[in-house]
This record gives sequence, C-alpha cells and structure tokens, in this order.
Amino acid sequence: MKKSFKSVLKAGLILTTVGLLLSACAGKKQGGASSDSKTTKHNIALITDVAGVDDHSFNQSAWTGFKQYGKEHNLGRGNNGYQYFQSNGASDFVPNIEQAVNANFETIFGVGYSLKDAIAQSAKKYPKKNFVIIDDWIKNQKNVVSANFKSQDASYLAGVIAAYTTKTNVVGFIGGIHGHIVDLFDAGFTKGVQDTAKKLHKNIKILNQYAGSFVSSDKGRAIAQTMYAKKADIIFHAAGKTGDGIFQAAKSINQTKPANKKVWVIGVDSDQSSLGEYVAKGGQKSNFTLTSVITGVNVAVKDIADRAYRKQFPGGKSLNYGLSNDGVAIVHNTDIPNKVWIASQKARTNILKGRIKVPIHPKNK
Repeated sequence: MKKSFKSVLKAGLILTTVGLLLSACAGKKQGGASSDSKTTKHNIALITDVAGVDDHSFNQSAWTGFKQYGKEHNLGRGNNGYQYFQSNGASDFVPNIEQAVNANFETIFGVGYSLKDAIAQSAKKYPKKNFVIIDDWIKNQKNVVSANFKSQDASYLAGVIAAYTTKTNVVGFIGGIHGHIVDLFDAGFTKGVQDTAKKLHKNIKILNQYAGSFVSSDKGRAIAQTMYAKKADIIFHAAGKTGDGIFQAAKSINQTKPANKKVWVIGVDSDQSSLGEYVAKGGQKSNFTLTSVITGVNVAVKDIADRAYRKQFPGGKSLNYGLSNDGVAIVHNTDIPNKVWIASQKARTNILKGRIKVPIHPKNK
C-alpha cells in the first residue's frame, strides 16, 4: 500500500511538472502576460495639436521621432508600440489623453503649448504615467518632463543667409500667434539679418507681421502677397499651417518669372523643401525654399522615449535642445552659395562659443 502511494505521488509530481512546463512554453509562444507587460512599459502615445500629424511642422516631426523610436526598439504601430491621437480642436485634448491612458500607453506626449493645461491636468490625475509637454514648461510635477528648443539660434543662422541672399534688401517675417515660442524665431532671425547687414554694409528692411493663427493658410497667403508687393524677396515664417499660404503666394509669383528672378521662402520646424518645388516661366523646374529652420522635435521625443525605455524617464525636469545636440539646425539647400553657407556655419560656431549672444525677445515688443 505504501509502495503504491509513493508511485502515485511520484507520477502526480511528474505530471504537475510537465504541466507547468507546457504552460510556460504556451505563454511564451502566445505572447502571454509577461511579454505584454514588457511591451506596454515601452509604448508611447502622441497627442497632436489642432494642426494635425501631417502639418509639415511640430506634429509631423514628432511622429517621425516616434517611428524612429519604434524601428530602433522593434516596436510596431499600435497599442503595444507607438500611436498618435489626432486632435481636431482643443476640446479633444483631454479625451485623447484619456483614450491613450485607457489603452495602457506608458509615456504620453503633448505637442505644442496649447496642450499644456491638458497635460498638467492629466498628469495629476494619473501620477503613475509619464507625460511630456513639447514647447512649453510644466513645473513641480514629478511625472512630467518639459522639452524646449533654442529656436532663436537656428533662426539667427537663417537671418545670416537671408541677408546675404536678398537682392532687394527687403525681407519679411510672418508669425502665427504672438507668444514666447514664436518670439524666439522672430528675435533670432531679426538679429541675424541685422548683424549680417551691418557686416556687409547693407541697409536691409525687415517687414514683420503676425497672422493671429497657426492654421489659416488664407491669412498667410494674404500677408505674404502684401510683403512681396512691398519688394520683399525672402520671407521667413514661424506660423505652422498658416505658412502653407506663404508658399502658395510665392509659387504663384514665381511661376510667372524666370527661375533667376524668384522670390524665396524660409521654412520652419521641418525641412520644407518639397513645398518650394515649382515650374518657372519657360518650363524650368526649380525650388524657392531657400532653407528651413529645423526644430528637432523628432530628436527630443526619441531622446525622452529612449530614456523612458531605459527606466530613466527624466520626470520633473526641463530639457533644452539646441545647436550642440541637433535640437535645432538649418537645412543646407543647393541654392545656397558655398560662401554663404560657410558664413552661416561660422556664425553657428560663434554662437556655440558664446561670441554671439542671440536674444530671445524681439526689441520691438
């Protein structure tokens, strides 16, 4: 009887062990709880502002950073990897964040200062989630990191190129909405033009106007048409999708002229060279995007996402991205003569070494 009991017990232990092994193998094969848990700890969500993910600007750049992050860490688009939530209005911000939280996204990014309140509110409600505000500051919240850019420095370099390039000695700046962020672009560009004009013994007039919107291409086009009519041959914009109208105005003018008589646009946030493609009078293919001031939103979001991936999310901190870490830059387009590019890069070096101090506020405000 004892022998029989031991045999049964031994058989039971063997079956139990086999069962546990089979269960463990089945869990790995099917991507069980342990696999899902590991994945969701690294997933990231992008909450766009009203301009949308294809805005040729901040949202699009952020989404590029998301895709780079996903590719590097072998994460796909979706709840277990990376995803964006489109906002059609300010009323969508909080619901989109709630949707991301309910889908178990670990790190949630809000793009643009308009999401500041929604991110701050949600971060307080969900203290165990990571939150990021791009292009603004949220202080005294340990689960929020603020990411900002030294846009004035790259805008200064665009001003250098504009001052060298202008033939009419009239250039323009068109902003979206008045505020600290756009002031950086305005101040840097203005200073770059002024310093370079002095160096070149030029008297350059700077036209300056704000559209009061980041999403009105009609306003952008109307302001640009007026500036071009006032002899401006280069316009730099920091106006989001309002800038699309500026490109439209330049294209309509340039299509009636030979390629060597074109007016220019300086793009913003991402490389906007594709928006400058056109056919000049006579059938010659050309491009009127002189350069673009790059805001490395993709650099910032990937950097922060990578830190979260390594369990080093910098909550409570404010991070600045500038020339030294590719947080801001300008595009080297082929229409920029070599000597002009060299001058811009010399200015870049002088900014990094502290020899040039770029203001963050325009003097006229």
